[in-house]
Amino acid sequence: MGVLDHLRELRKRLLWSLAGVLVGVIIGWFIFDPILGYLQGVLLDAAGRAGQLNFQTLGGALDLKFTVALWAGLILSSPWWIVQIATFIGPGLRKKERLFVAIFGTTGIILFAAGALAGVMVIPQAVHALIAFVPEGATTLLRADAFVSFCMKLILAFGVSFLIPEILVALNLVGALSVRSMLRGWKAAVVVCFTFAAMVNPVPSPIPMILQALALLALYFVAVGVSAVHESRLRRRNGITRPARSFRLTMNLRRRPKQLKDSPARASSS
Repeated sequence: MGVLDHLRELRKRLLWSLAGVLVGVIIGWFIFDPILGYLQGVLLDAAGRAGQLNFQTLGGALDLKFTVALWAGLILSSPWWIVQIATFIGPGLRKKERLFVAIFGTTGIILFAAGALAGVMVIPQAVHALIAFVPEGATTLLRADAFVSFCMKLILAFGVSFLIPEILVALNLVGALSVRSMLRGWKAAVVVCFTFAAMVNPVPSPIPMILQALALLALYFVAVGVSAVHESRLRRRNGITRPARSFRLTMNLRRRPKQLKDSPARASSS
């Protein structure tokens, strides 16, 4: 497949992805009331009658409906555009590699859904914790669009964070990141996980932040384990007992079967 064919295929997959997002937006438009009702219920449980959503303009409610529909469309259509990405990559791969892409796509959907669900579960705790700082007797007048965007960004942040381990495994499969490098950088991974959890977790209590950071670390070491199995299979296939130390050596492991296959022909010709 030439460069122009790849560009046409990319345009096709982008259009299909946008069409899926548009369908998700339409669905989000019709489920606006349940979504807003849930978020209002969370706010009322936390602040009682003192918590109210405020629309500052006449068209504020319509703008909020468009915003909720867009966020919901992105989240609901995530399985579709993940499949489109996998479909774009698939034709350039061998049959076994296509199986890996299918597994990766399915795993990505599951991980993103699990992260988004975790974000939904954190929203009530976050609202309760932040409303607790409002002085007694004061009224919490929240901009409706800011409150909804806060909740949706929280869901997306949790969903994306759960995809990071799969990205690490993908980098290992293409030879750009070795298990040795991941193990050597475990201290940096701990710092990054706790920093990320502190940034995206709005609950002032340290317990949710620690739980999220530990969950990310667990996924990180699962990625290390999967990558270690992959490198071990490469070494066994090529008769090498020492672990791959670099990107160059890992790529040599991938090329070696072809070189060994061509070597008898070269010997006979000589």
